[in-house]
Amino acid sequence: MKIPYQKYTFTLEAVELLYLPYYKGSTFRGGFGNVFKKIACPLRFSECKDCILRENCVYVYIFETIPNEKAQILNMNKYEKIPHPFIIEPPENTENLIPVGQTITFNLILIGRAIDYIPYFIYVFEELGKIGIGKGRGKYKLQKVQVNEQTIYKKGILKKIPSQVLELPVKFKPSDKKDILKIKIYTPVRIKYQRKFCSELDFHILIRNLLRRLTLLSFFHCSENPDIQYKEMIFHAENVRTLSSNLSWYDWERYSTRQETRMKLGGVIGEITYEGDITPFMPYLRAGEIFHIGKGTSFGLGKYQIIK
Repeated sequence: MKIPYQKYTFTLEAVELLYLPYYKGSTFRGGFGNVFKKIACPLRFSECKDCILRENCVYVYIFETIPNEKAQILNMNKYEKIPHPFIIEPPENTENLIPVGQTITFNLILIGRAIDYIPYFIYVFEELGKIGIGKGRGKYKLQKVQVNEQTIYKKGILKKIPSQVLELPVKFKPSDKKDILKIKIYTPVRIKYQRKFCSELDFHILIRNLLRRLTLLSFFHCSENPDIQYKEMIFHAENVRTLSSNLSWYDWERYSTRQETRMKLGGVIGEITYEGDITPFMPYLRAGEIFHIGKGTSFGLGKYQIIK
């Protein structure tokens, strides 16, 4: 299973005082979505599901991907919401006030076909800076966009570079080894299991969510039909035990302009340590470091790092 992706770093310079919340994911994701629709949608007041242009619309593809007819092959037609092909990792800066002249950075990860639309993303964030973000609509300017510290965009000039490709094994090869795995969760992980949000994260629940997310991203955004050995992997994942857990529930809210309501987007953060036959799962766990896990990944939720 191959998943093409690219990780971009955007550098913004405040041209007015920016007043931003502690967690800035909702500010960047919400403002970005609104501007994207204004720019890309010629019929912006229509519902996307009823729009005659929806099958060829950039906005619909990025934000409201339509399942294709072949989705039934993998029993994926039951998914009402397909994962977005982008992830915004907001600034790690937790300061509320960004003074004029100070810069902040955030990461944008594009997956599969969405990589081709990087000019749209750059243009949208430039326009968002003119409109303003946060309380008081403070304005900023986009200084540059980089990939691995190489500047690919500055002053209207965009340089094309090859995308990265993550290749995951489809064959699962368990062993008799016992390993220790420690994970640190930086942004809230929102995972539902048996219709309830998890306040603890058993290893098999983590793997179930991760395999489902990677499969959906691969199928809908990379035109692949992955054939992963789910049942065998889940069976072995259930034998991995939690050695220690220091997870806590973190609540945060965002206001949805589209739904005109405040939404709670809490999840677990902290550290958790597992013990068992973990080595066969490592390629998928490493992929999760890039593509995040759980719900709300486009806001930057579900970010974790393997400590050991």
